[in-house]
Amino acid sequence: MKKRYSLLLPVIVIAITAASCKVGQAYKRPEVALPQEFRAVATADTSSIADVEWKQFFTDPTLQTLIGKGISYNYDLQIALKRVAASVQTLKQAKLLQLPQLSFSVTAQTTNPSNNSLNGLSIGSFIGKQHVEDFNAAFNLTWEADIWGKIRRQQEATMAGYLQTYEASKAVQTQLVSNIAQGYYNLLMLDEQLNIAKKNLAITDSTLNFTRLQRNAGEVTTLAVQQVEAQKQSTALLIPQLEQNIAVQENALSILTGSLPGPVERGKGLFNSAVPQWLTPGIPSAILSRRPDVRAKEMELIAANARAGIAQANMYPSLSITAQGGLNSYLANNWFNIPASLFGTLLGSVTQPVFEQRRLKTQLETAKIQREQSVLEFRQSVLTAIGEVSDALVATEKLKEQKTIATSQADTLKGAIKNARLLFKSGMANYIEVLSAQANVLQAELNLANIHRLQLSAAVDLYRSLGGGWK
Repeated sequence: MKKRYSLLLPVIVIAITAASCKVGQAYKRPEVALPQEFRAVATADTSSIADVEWKQFFTDPTLQTLIGKGISYNYDLQIALKRVAASVQTLKQAKLLQLPQLSFSVTAQTTNPSNNSLNGLSIGSFIGKQHVEDFNAAFNLTWEADIWGKIRRQQEATMAGYLQTYEASKAVQTQLVSNIAQGYYNLLMLDEQLNIAKKNLAITDSTLNFTRLQRNAGEVTTLAVQQVEAQKQSTALLIPQLEQNIAVQENALSILTGSLPGPVERGKGLFNSAVPQWLTPGIPSAILSRRPDVRAKEMELIAANARAGIAQANMYPSLSITAQGGLNSYLANNWFNIPASLFGTLLGSVTQPVFEQRRLKTQLETAKIQREQSVLEFRQSVLTAIGEVSDALVATEKLKEQKTIATSQADTLKGAIKNARLLFKSGMANYIEVLSAQANVLQAELNLANIHRLQLSAAVDLYRSLGGGWK
């Protein structure tokens, strides 16, 4: 017995020694080009709005309700979470890869060889029967030694795959939160623009009535009435257009929250929705850990690096140990006669691919190329993230200036239309001046509403681009 087990000693020694080996390169985050600070911002403050929970960033209770509903019922997010759940199961399985595979089998068979065969003659003379029975109950154990660290690389790849799906689900949520907020603010803007259009329509209607009175008095021509009426129609045309846009936006928000298309509740009005003033971006290097999509790309890179190690390990010998033990008998009544029916086998084997080297080498080179591709995708994701933050910061800053100018312009034009109407009624201004002033006021008020919406959207873009929205 000792002699038989001593034959396996070299195999066991090889397995233990090789278990400390690990082919393939260890993962190291590739260098990426990062600025010292974001464009248009000079600050050493490491705090960032990305660390703020979405319930604290969005203070409108109605918007909070919409976002909460979206997180609970949005189908894209639910699909992403199911991917995470599936990855968890794969990860649990991967943790068991280094353990031996153990199974139990029970078999019973009978063999009836030909009477003219050597087996038939031997069986007949040996046991006095024309058939032989075999009863077997055994535990079967198979274990592959982790030579070259292949199994550990498989576990690394599986863990990275799980983390990638987890980070991807967070990225889906950040985008979802952003889309709902953007849609909500756009809806508030459309409501405001609809009110502006209706208000200006009423003013134009009043001007039209006065112009008709002047025509009846012979002070203006029919052309004046027609031009004022045409302007009224232009203003009236905005109303069904805006109502259509409102319905479409409501439908889009409903779908984002996992609901059938329909009306959406509003809370604060557009100009009652204040633009956050504490829009601190933090430092660019923090984006590597804050942006879920960047983290997801890095997890893909880690998995690609591990797969390259697996492909390299496949080119080297593999060592496995197989053992079987249990009860065996050719007579059913002696099957469980212990210890006479006990048996056991132990086998160690080393397998080296010979004719598959070309295929395995191709797999290795492909895995290396895919790893290089993942490096490029990771760097691209970082560059895109930095660009998105910079765009949002520039928009935030410049929209403040636009808002100041647009507010002043709207106030000036409101005064101008008031004066133009007074002068028109007193006969000191013609209808062309009134029409021009009224058209300018309408456009200025619509533009001011749009700029305020853009300010809110820029704040949301900055929050998302920094990685906020998943907490």
